[in-house]
Amino acid sequence: MTYSDKLRSEYRASLAEMKDAGLYKEERFIHSEQGVEIEVEFPIGEAPKPVLNFCANNYLGLSSHPDVIEAAHDGLGDRGYGMSSVRFICGTQDIHRKLENKLTEFFETEDTLLFPSCMDANAGLFEAVLGKDDVMIADRLIHASIVDGIRLCSATYDTYKHSDMKHLRKKLELHKDARARMIITDGVFSMDGDIVKLDEICDLADEYDAMVMVDDSHASGFIGKHGKGSHEHCGVLGRIDIITTTLGKALGGASGGCVSGRKELVDMCRQRARPYLFSNTVAPVIVSGAIRVMEIIMSSTERRDKLEWNTEYWRKGLTDAGFDLKKGETPIVPIMLYNAKLSQDIARDMMDEGVYVIGFFFPVVPKGAARIRTQISAAHEKEHLDKALDAFRKVGDKYGILGLNKDEIIAKFGM
Repeated sequence: MTYSDKLRSEYRASLAEMKDAGLYKEERFIHSEQGVEIEVEFPIGEAPKPVLNFCANNYLGLSSHPDVIEAAHDGLGDRGYGMSSVRFICGTQDIHRKLENKLTEFFETEDTLLFPSCMDANAGLFEAVLGKDDVMIADRLIHASIVDGIRLCSATYDTYKHSDMKHLRKKLELHKDARARMIITDGVFSMDGDIVKLDEICDLADEYDAMVMVDDSHASGFIGKHGKGSHEHCGVLGRIDIITTTLGKALGGASGGCVSGRKELVDMCRQRARPYLFSNTVAPVIVSGAIRVMEIIMSSTERRDKLEWNTEYWRKGLTDAGFDLKKGETPIVPIMLYNAKLSQDIARDMMDEGVYVIGFFFPVVPKGAARIRTQISAAHEKEHLDKALDAFRKVGDKYGILGLNKDEIIAKFGM
């Protein structure tokens, strides 16, 4: 057996182990546009069937909004399909700056720079603005893309316990002699749905002369009174040094991301951030659609307000049914199951009931923290929520988990 044959055999064995342990992630094929009601092919090879979608990041229901689609068509016709270049060569159109200006106005920051994705923004930010004499102090539950960006930076990396301000203070005190300190956090933590304590973080940052960086991907457009994000929700508009976020969730759902914040920091990214300098510019069709998205959400909070109502109704319905939920107030509502196989089995049964949800398990979440992460949209109507609640009650009753707490579920199914 050659080395390559041996290696392939090892990979196959690893994949088989994942399947046996219930950790193998299966993909579904959607045969329709993204929305609340979609057609999904699963198992693969079978005819697609209509289901209600409760696992998309389509928080404001704008992914297939007719006005956004029309704007995207206009952008395609007016500015073409792609830029075939990076920004600093010949990849910058007037509409790129128009979108950046709208994002700056909306977030109430000083400047904004578009990236191909928020993952690219996180990958480029830290290396561009920090060096070996600096310190990055991050919440231990930050998104994986932030971790990847941190790994590329020569600054010292330290962490603090999740949302533990006393522990953060200790770390700031420990690193008070560094040239610069940057506190790094998510705005809304994507797996649990909890909101960062940005007001307390900003107070500590002022005390220790530290910068604050927030990835607001799961907050931009709908968290806060006007949907500006976690910094509005926590009453710290103007106090955040750097925000990274995505256009791929509430802000249209296509792709693209940005860095927004202090003008000097944004310009450092423009000069040094490698994913910005060496990636093709966001396509004109996406930029045109995103401009229309910003116009929609800046003109009215109607969608954000409906999403808030839907979230409260959904959370109450699941709680009354007896599910074990993560506490929170965002449209991310995790149903805790603790066992990877159980999360997948319930997700499959929910598909049979006409509701599309996904089980989350290691390594996406820690071992023993498996769940079904439900996500609510402003496009959900009450009848959609009621149908999905009925399905969850039926499937939850089948597995005997209604009314059980964490210890009881683990005792019954294991971790």
